[in-house]
Amino acid sequence: MFIQILNGIVYGGLLYLLAVGLVLIFGLREVVNFAHGALFMLGAYIGFAVSAAGYWWGGLVVSMVAMAIVGCALDATVFRTLRKQDHIVTVLVTFGLMLILETVVTAIWGKAYLRYPVPPLLAGTVDIFGEPFPVYRLFVIAVAVAIALSLTAWLRFTRIGLYVRAASTDPRITSIQGINVDSLSLIVVGLGTALAGLSGVVAGPLLSLSPTMGNYILIDSFIVVVIGGLGSFAGAFIAALLIGQIHNFGAVYLPWAATILPFLLMVGILIWRPTGFAGSRT
Repeated sequence: MFIQILNGIVYGGLLYLLAVGLVLIFGLREVVNFAHGALFMLGAYIGFAVSAAGYWWGGLVVSMVAMAIVGCALDATVFRTLRKQDHIVTVLVTFGLMLILETVVTAIWGKAYLRYPVPPLLAGTVDIFGEPFPVYRLFVIAVAVAIALSLTAWLRFTRIGLYVRAASTDPRITSIQGINVDSLSLIVVGLGTALAGLSGVVAGPLLSLSPTMGNYILIDSFIVVVIGGLGSFAGAFIAALLIGQIHNFGAVYLPWAATILPFLLMVGILIWRPTGFAGSRT
């Protein structure tokens, strides 16, 4: 039972790493980014390309840097404009970006599934209550917790974090106070896409690489954002852990209903509290 709970935390950690990027981007740009799963996928492939040369940890760093650059470019050319557009326009444009990125990756790496290696340092298993558990999965949990704590500290105890919270609440008043919201958004979107790249590399050894690998986990990530509350980091963390447990135990005990259980939970939460766990009622 405890091993099953750990496996649920692992998947929840992956969901959080991806969903928190969505929360960051939506918080400042108010853009529901349907291309985020494709950014996750692209980050995984970039990391794979570097790790294939024998530099797994280098692939992690290169992927985050590359995806941060991609995110800044997207913010300057796409998201800044979409902020004032109708939501259906946002959906269509970001969905188009997803298709473009999938086509580019297919053209470079093909459609075949690729296996992402586990770094030698994290290979093997450890005994937990007499049962073996992969070291790499513990690493995934550690990365998710580290990112959650780092983001919390950044938002609460730094000047830029204060500006981000202010701009997320009211960008117009924040601009009047002399803060360049567009420059701030560039940083935040770059960070959000860098986290997408990080989650792609971290998920690589657990998932088979394919041009469509981000589609399924993106759906669960959107569910996490909705359940946790739009713009809430704490809510996203709690919701990710909850969805991770539902996904894992559902796959073991209710495989016929595992895919719909997160949707049922989302519907129930929206009926009970439309703003999500940590969303504001106002």
